[in-house]
Amino acid sequence: MSKTATNFVHALVAVLAGNAAYFLLVKCLPPRAHHAPFHIDLGMVVDFWLCLAVLGLIKTIARRRRDAKPPNA
Repeated sequence: MSKTATNFVHALVAVLAGNAAYFLLVKCLPPRAHHAPFHIDLGMVVDFWLCLAVLGLIKTIARRRRDAKPPNA
């Protein structure tokens, strides 16, 4: 798979997983951290941070898997 396609898949999985995590956690968050549609608010920041954290995790795992492969594989 090309590097562009790989990056796209990683980003797509990160956004889907980050949003799923936000919607699962939203009831535990304080009311100020709830997102209101069509507004930039703390809820959007929390959602973005979760997506970014998931992307970092995906990239770290992918890098470790790539580095763990033998050179001839």
